[in-house]
Order: sequence, then structure tokens, then C-alpha cells
Amino acid sequence: MTRSSIWEQVAPLLRSIERPGRYAGSEWGADAPSREGFAFCMVYPDTYELGQANQAMRILVNRVNMHEGMVAERAYLPASDMADAMRAAKVPLFSLENTTPLREFDAIGITLPHELCATNVLEVLDLAGIPVAAPDRAEDDPIILGGGPCAFNPEPYVRAFDAILIGEGEESVPEVLSVIRACRAEGASRARILEEMAKVEGTYVPLLHDPSDGQGHVVRKRVFQGFGEADPWEPMVVPFVECVHDRLNVEVLRGCARGCRFCQAGMIYRPVRERPAHAIVDAVKRGISETGYEEVSLTSLSTTDHSQISDILRDLNAEFAGTGVRVSIPSQRLDAFGVDMASEVAGQKRGGLTFAPEAGTQRLRDVINKNVTEGDLMGAVDAAMSAGWQRLKLYFMIGLPTETDEDVAAIGQLANSAFARMRELTPPECRGRLKMTVAVNVFVPKSHTPFQWDAQISPDEARRRVGLIRDAVRFKAVRVDYHEPKTSFVEAVMSRGGREVSLLVEEAWKRGARFDAWSEHFSEGAWRAAAEHVGVDMDAIAHEAHDVGDALPWDHIDTGVAKGFLIRERERALAGQTTEDCTFGACSACGICHAGGPGTVLQGERVQHG
Repeated sequence: MTRSSIWEQVAPLLRSIERPGRYAGSEWGADAPSREGFAFCMVYPDTYELGQANQAMRILVNRVNMHEGMVAERAYLPASDMADAMRAAKVPLFSLENTTPLREFDAIGITLPHELCATNVLEVLDLAGIPVAAPDRAEDDPIILGGGPCAFNPEPYVRAFDAILIGEGEESVPEVLSVIRACRAEGASRARILEEMAKVEGTYVPLLHDPSDGQGHVVRKRVFQGFGEADPWEPMVVPFVECVHDRLNVEVLRGCARGCRFCQAGMIYRPVRERPAHAIVDAVKRGISETGYEEVSLTSLSTTDHSQISDILRDLNAEFAGTGVRVSIPSQRLDAFGVDMASEVAGQKRGGLTFAPEAGTQRLRDVINKNVTEGDLMGAVDAAMSAGWQRLKLYFMIGLPTETDEDVAAIGQLANSAFARMRELTPPECRGRLKMTVAVNVFVPKSHTPFQWDAQISPDEARRRVGLIRDAVRFKAVRVDYHEPKTSFVEAVMSRGGREVSLLVEEAWKRGARFDAWSEHFSEGAWRAAAEHVGVDMDAIAHEAHDVGDALPWDHIDTGVAKGFLIRERERALAGQTTEDCTFGACSACGICHAGGPGTVLQGERVQHG
């Protein structure tokens, strides 16, 4: 297929909009592929600054370009000023590599990184000149594929997508694209393409399967079989404009078995699979050499849990000693080991440390299976102060199942104790530099977790509980920040809703909703008016609990983690009982290691299952 470039139409628009570098392309490492062959465009449904560092984008574009006869490019959702300018000038959304209109691609993949990107998906399609609803698309329109974390409850997104890929895409995306390519070569109808895609494991085709029809069609998630053996170095683009997380990223492990009962990622990305220390070190060395970055982040859900993390950090520190290259870890365990790791990677830079106690009382931490104590936090504070840190950030949630006002007030009291400990360990003349942030988020029930049956508290109740925390805090240097409860409410609707919510999303977008994750753009009025128009009770979806025997909108998606395990974990939560991380102790019988695939794979000396 020969595709057109519309750069002559795009260039004049860049003179009058903010941050034109977002749309210019030609970044370091972004070689424009040949325009011949089956064409695929991977899209991040938010601005370039947020999407450029997304590892799923980078991995999947690389994987597709490795296949003979396929080319992959990237696109991002323009900011509002550019989107308005494009509509006024009738310029369609385009790829960065070749400035090719998206509607000229054979297939388009749109990742779903979080629930509040739903209206952005429709904005992408409309800017591209593609019908936002799959049933309205013509035979020659691109096939629209979805995937990512939110795909594990696909129903609120189904109208936008021809197919939604469940699980990891390294193998499934090229397989599905090969099916589309073969069908197009045969002149097959769009309906036939959908039927053939549905035969690929992990592929959900909404037009062919309605979970409310009672026929029990189940889609099992895909797990990348070769993750542990795959090269951790993924060729990457180095942007010209400042981006979020603008550094080299190397993925060191996938999955997490900590078992926090509120955490969807810890359930859907099982099993735990580690990459070897030597491969990680080699990937970092190559990445620094090829990109010129001076910071590398060792990414995963829990990097300090890698069984060879000490060896990895020792080797990297030795390799880059005196070069100015800094190694960072995205999160620290709330214990002295986590702080030791943070100190080891920080070098002379002591910005701030982040910990996530999640709850203020031990009772509630046991309910959510956090498996940390107040003693762990105080030990972490001791280690942080002795290593020269002066700022701490503590993450908490409110609205967790069984939470009481005493639990909420205890968040402020725990912050007081931690900050008082910071002051005790700091010379009087330096105490004025000490800062602590208490970041509070509203609990959002997520599919495929032990708390998937539980309800979210209302925005008004959330604000009341934040007030309890603020009343309990007694140090001026301790700041309490909280995520806007109204956006958490919409997030819960998207997380818990069924197919009817896809109509709500479309109507909200028609009423101006877009960039819902951005406080300056979020419009509660658009969502409320849309809900009234389509007859969806948002409050019931977010705020009503389910019985464990109820049918749930996502029951047809199989993560490999047994539903019986989730029920047992919920029962243990209500009893205040914790469950051990199986990579450090006994198998928790979650089912994932018996669901097919590699099971848990560790590189160091720890217990293995499967």
C-alpha cells in the first residue's frame, strides 16, 4: 500500500499552537519505515509527553517492525489546541514517522492505560476521520484494535473497537495483524476478518460475543511465553521535547505476587517472570550508549523484589562509577531493604523517597494484605534520614472495604509519627528543610481482584474523610494532597460497568468530554448529562456492592487467576488474615501456574512454583 504524507498541511498549523515539537516527528531513533507493506499504527490516547515513555507502545511497534512485510508507526492524541486547529483546517490525525493519515493504515492499535482515557479513544478516531462506533465502519476502514490494562473489563470500550486483545501483546498483536493481512489479500469482508481474528487466543471481538447472552464465551489472556529470554533492550525513540519519565527504561521483571487485594496489576500480570541479571546489565549498557541518557529506570511492578537486584545494582554502579549516569527504581519497598536499594541507586542525589503504607492502621493493612507494619515505616524513616533524605511522600487510600473513621484519622496520626521521627533524627538547624506529602486517593474497585465485589464511597464522603486526615495532621510541613473524588467516581464507573457504559462514553464525548484525567479538562456535567440521556445509573454502578455469586460484566475474561482464589482472599480480608507472597514462601494456590504458560520464573535462589 502506498500512503500519502500530509506534512504540507500539518506544518502551517505548528506556527500557532503550543509545543509544536510534539507533532514534528523525526526524533532520534525514529527511522521512518518504508511505506510499502501491511501498515499498522500504534496510538497512545493522550499527549505525546505522556505517551512517549509508554513501554507497551515501544515494545509493540518494535515487534511489528520485526515481521517481514509489516511496518509500524506511532501516533498520539493532539492537545486541545492542535485538535481544534486540525478540525478547522480539515487535517486528519496522522502518524509521526511518515505524517500518514491514520485512516490510510490497514490496522490501528490503541492502548488503554487507564479508565479515564475512554473519551480520548473516540477523540482519536474522530480526528482520524474514522467512525467512532465499530458497527458504523465501512469495509475499507482500518481494523481498530484495543488492549492494555483496562481491556480486562472490555465492555465499557466495546463500541470503539473491532477487537480487544486481552493480555500481553508481544505475540498476539503480530498474530492478529497477520490474520488481517491474509484476509485483506483474499478480499475478505470485514465480517469475515472479525470471525478470523476471534480464532486467535486472547482476542475478544465484541460484535460476535455479547456476555449478556448467557452462552458463556470465555477469552483467556495471553502471556508472553518468551519474556525471560527476550532481550531487555528495546530500541527506543529519544524525544526532542521534555516528556514525563524522560529516561531510559529497562523492564527487569513482569508480574507481582505481593497479593495486595485492591491491586489489579498484581492479579492480571501474574505469573512473576524475572529476566537474568547479566541480560539486564547488558541492556542498560547498550541503552545508555545508544540513547545518550544519563538516567535509567529499572521498571516493573516491584523492582526491589527481583531475586538478583543486589547483583544488578552492584554491577551497574561499578560500570557507571564516575560517569554521572544514575540508576533509579520506580518504587521502594516499605522496609530498610527498600531504602538501602534507594540509597544505592541515588548516588549523591537525595530528592525524595516514596512509600505506600496504603492504610493508617495495622488492622486495615491486614485487610488489604499490605504486609507492612508501622515498625517497617519507622525503620524506613530511620534508614532514609541516616542516608541523607529530607523529603518523604506517603501514599494512602480512603474508602477501602471495612474502613472506619478511626482508620482514616490514623492516616494523619501515622504521618505525624513519621514526621516526628524525621525531626528527631535531623539536627535542629536542618529541620526547616524537612517535608512530607501525604497523598490520598479514593479506592476504586477493580475487576479480577478480591475487592471486585465492593463498592466505592461517594465523592462527598471522600471529601469528609480527607477532612478527618487534615484535622489529625499537626505539622505545617506535612501537606495532605488528594485526588479529585469526581474523577475517581468516573473511574469506578468505567472499572465496574458493563456494555451499557460504552454508550455512556460515546454520549459524554459528544457532549465535550475529553482529557478526563486532566483536572482542567474534566467535565462532570458532560458525564452526568450523558448518563441521563442514555439511561445509565452511574451512582448504582460505582456505589452498589455485589454478592460473590452475582454475574459480573467481566466474567468472560479469564486472567488465569482462579475466581475461587479471589473469593478466598476476600474472605481472608474480612477476617483480617494476610496471605504470604508465594515467591518468598508457600504457594497461595491462585491458579496461575496451572493455567498454561511458564508459571513463576525466578533467576535467584527463591521458591519456585509451576
